[in-house]
Amino acid sequence: MKIITLGLLLVFIGFLVILAGVFSMAYQAWKTGTEEKPEVRGGGIIMIGPIPIIFGTDVATLKILMLLAIALMAIGALLFFLPLWMS
Repeated sequence: MKIITLGLLLVFIGFLVILAGVFSMAYQAWKTGTEEKPEVRGGGIIMIGPIPIIFGTDVATLKILMLLAIALMAIGALLFFLPLWMS
């Protein structure tokens, strides 16, 4: 599989995941109604090279994001060193 095809496939999968999240939130809001205020939790990871910047609203979210950041760094290292192992 060509690298361009793989990149486009990953972008397409990313759009599908975002779209699924939007539909999931809309369904949950429709199902529960507007009487109660839901607890909002969230966070994010900004990867600058191999260095992650992690932010979040609570400790549980930060723990999940730290595990995700470690996985992203491992995948990045694997993709970086993969051409060296193949030759």
